[in-house]
Amino acid sequence: MTYVLRPATPLDASKIGEILYRFEHETPWMPKEHSRVEVIAFCDRMISRGWVTVAEDCSTDMILGFCAQDGAEVCSLYLSPEHTGCGIGKRLLDHAKRQTTKLKLWTFQANLAAQRFYLREGFVEKKRTDGQRNSEGLPDIEYHWHAQEMATAT
Repeated sequence: MTYVLRPATPLDASKIGEILYRFEHETPWMPKEHSRVEVIAFCDRMISRGWVTVAEDCSTDMILGFCAQDGAEVCSLYLSPEHTGCGIGKRLLDHAKRQTTKLKLWTFQANLAAQRFYLREGFVEKKRTDGQRNSEGLPDIEYHWHAQEMATAT
């Protein structure tokens, strides 16, 4: 499969919204708090702020995944379930890393696959919370990545 990374446009809001909506509604431990319309509106706001990069299949124009980055913070990194394990998440994260010398992000403690991914990609756990920090009320973990630390580690 050939795909490109590109900045999201307003027309992508429903496509990335569907990816995010599916994650919420197909993940057993996630609270089901948002309607499709609410998720699409949220994605539209991230796009309008210029935060979102999408991975788009060149032959079908299908959005395979997206990353929302606000400066040094990765706010969202999600893939359609059919496209996990294909290197798309790594490529989106590598793109985010090229934008800055340090990144931080949060992931839920229940999301073991995300934890493995971020640790493999050079992130370091900084702290854990009991869920009071996020709207879902789920315990989470803050991760940091620093380009300089990665350069000295290799």
